[in-house]
Amino acid sequence: MDRASGRSLAARLFGGSPARTLALLQAAWPLAVGPELARRTEVVGVESGTLRVRVPDASWRKVLHRMQPQIRSRLREVAGELVPGRMAFLEGPVAAPATTPVDAPRGSAPLAADVAAEAARIEDDEIRSRFVLSAARYLSRSKG
Repeated sequence: MDRASGRSLAARLFGGSPARTLALLQAAWPLAVGPELARRTEVVGVESGTLRVRVPDASWRKVLHRMQPQIRSRLREVAGELVPGRMAFLEGPVAAPATTPVDAPRGSAPLAADVAAEAARIEDDEIRSRFVLSAARYLSRSKG
């Protein structure tokens, strides 16, 4: 399978509900913007084809507005077609980021062969490990 089909796999795994899509975009956000910017911002929702991101103030809103093409491109590396066409930035207090473990949780379902094969195609180690973690969490929830 090529890179495009790997992105469509993300759509099959996480596109079934708005909550799953939002969870994937929230997990991909730090990879798209980097750890420093991720600590200062918060993905809060997807509404009407727009990714809504909370920022602390107008200066951050302006910076992120200029960075939209790069951010959306990086998000597409993980979420493919699930990335909304637009981004909107809301000013307000940003919640503290949750920590995400790198290893899959204990007792999670083993990855299906096609998921594991697609994960192996992801070149970036951090993106690959987060994809595997997300897929393992999803599969463990859908089994039980």
